[in-house]
Amino acid sequence: MVEKIHLTIEVPLEMDGKRLDQIASTLFSDYSRARLQAWIKDGQLTVDGKQCKPKVKLIGGEQLTLEAELESDDSWEAEDIALDIVYEDDALLVINKPAGLVVHPASGHKTGTLLNALLFHHPSLATLPRAGIVHRIDKETTGLLVIAKTLLAHKSLVKQLLKKTVFREYEAIVCGVMTGGGVVDQPIGRHPTQRIRMAVVEGGKEAVTHYRVIERFRSHTHVRVQLETGRTHQIRVHMSHLHYPLLGDPVYGGRFRLPKGASPELADGLRRFKRQALHARTLGLIHPVTKEEMEWHSELPEDFSTMLALLKRNVDDD
Repeated sequence: MVEKIHLTIEVPLEMDGKRLDQIASTLFSDYSRARLQAWIKDGQLTVDGKQCKPKVKLIGGEQLTLEAELESDDSWEAEDIALDIVYEDDALLVINKPAGLVVHPASGHKTGTLLNALLFHHPSLATLPRAGIVHRIDKETTGLLVIAKTLLAHKSLVKQLLKKTVFREYEAIVCGVMTGGGVVDQPIGRHPTQRIRMAVVEGGKEAVTHYRVIERFRSHTHVRVQLETGRTHQIRVHMSHLHYPLLGDPVYGGRFRLPKGASPELADGLRRFKRQALHARTLGLIHPVTKEEMEWHSELPEDFSTMLALLKRNVDDD
């Protein structure tokens, strides 16, 4: 099956001086760099309507137009995996992802992912970039994700994400007692020595996280976090950078330690909580077709709510 792609994106002014293939790789991130370079060379990806070489440098403000044909990717296997569908129409699908579900196939996770499930429920998604997945949340993070069902919707959602107009709010439990909310504006990139980790690094990509306190406990804090950007592991990295790592985070949480004064019940609960306490609670965007402002909410999962109850009981028992 072949589906035609028609996408137009304006080059941001801050990309002045960068090469066309580098800019295309950022703005059309759902396609591989090799595929984008081929489209540039074939004249299917143009600059202000003109064919250019991949290495030509742009100044910002140009219109990149991608007109190409995308064949369905037969390397992805459809699998009958249950989905918790929060909303669906002809353009969009919003799902509530459980803990443990990988979003996209990768090394070590070729099957059993959200993408495999999407292809079973909607085989036509095989013609869309990454089966319509426009943003991700980590394997052990729970909550809301939006999937595009058409190229028009895909284009609109990618554009909204680039313009930072998609509203994404999370709830988390962090280790330590925060005095108040704030903003973390620190660039994120690959950790210089530990390649499976991300870190706040000089020269990393812009990353902005807003957070505020919902409730304080004896040794933890329940917080609400809003993303302005969407970097890999952004909330986990920024909270760890503040020295308030997410409860249960196996990568950024450091060595497990029981807090002083923890009741036996709480101590047992903390030992059993093996994932980062992070939930994508609210998602808001402009509908690609109707242009209506839409917003969805997801209740906290059972393990998260149980942990909050344990933390509260440990305070009330004082």
